[in-house]
Amino acid sequence: MSAARVAVVQFPGVNCEAETERALSRAGLEVEVFRWTRAPRELAAFDAYVLPGGFSWQDRVRAGALAAKDPMLDELAARAADGAPVLGICNGAQVLVEAGLVPGAGNTVRRGAARSAGAEDESVQVALARNRMPERTGYHTRWVWCRVEDTPCVFTRGLEPGTLLPLPVAHGEGRFASAKKGRVESLVAAGQAPLLYSRADGAIADSFPDNPNGSEAAAAALCNARGNVLALMPHPERAATLGQVSRSIGGAWGARRDRALAAGDGSAFGDGPGMAFFHGLAAHFGAPA
Repeated sequence: MSAARVAVVQFPGVNCEAETERALSRAGLEVEVFRWTRAPRELAAFDAYVLPGGFSWQDRVRAGALAAKDPMLDELAARAADGAPVLGICNGAQVLVEAGLVPGAGNTVRRGAARSAGAEDESVQVALARNRMPERTGYHTRWVWCRVEDTPCVFTRGLEPGTLLPLPVAHGEGRFASAKKGRVESLVAAGQAPLLYSRADGAIADSFPDNPNGSEAAAAALCNARGNVLALMPHPERAATLGQVSRSIGGAWGARRDRALAAGDGSAFGDGPGMAFFHGLAAHFGAPA
């Protein structure tokens, strides 16, 4: 059986396409960087899609807002409706949220129809707002712990709920929020938050720096109800190998990294925690888990 084809969708200003491509290839998937200059209809030839991190269209207006209006998002919405997996990482997550693909419920008008008629796309229910951090503002980067939750998400459902993954975050607008009070909490309760920020002991992060941006309900990621579209703020492609795991991280992953580095036998190039998401996608298409 041939490997599933994955398009890494690149808009102007996106800068994480190369490492995302490498991580997907490492998982055994056939990968192609799909640039904004191509016809959106060509996306139909792929089985899955990843929107990587960066600063699409310089994050003008707000992060992801301009890319979300690109006709490619209409094609991605149609493919997602057919069940194709779609992963947005950091800026890609911002694009998916701005486009209404996540959380995806309540979409009473199609994206294309809404734009042509000048109507409001009512599927946009949450936002990735500016970070809220004590005594500082703006861009923030650090390694954090994330706890896997029990959800139908394609990218994480092979992981045991409660699994802890150390991952890096790097953003200025990463706070899942909603104008409707309690909306993010309701999505978590409904099983649409595959990852929550946590402490190293697995307890849900209730404050900075464990919750690095003030995200409501400690949400690090949200998916649609079907589980095939994931908006993920941490960067798994930057944690694809053991050697990339930060020295600030302890626990089992820190110990594994230290042993690999001490061995000096190349084991530091073994899978890091971020590969779980890419292997999850490969497993969805029949690769061994």
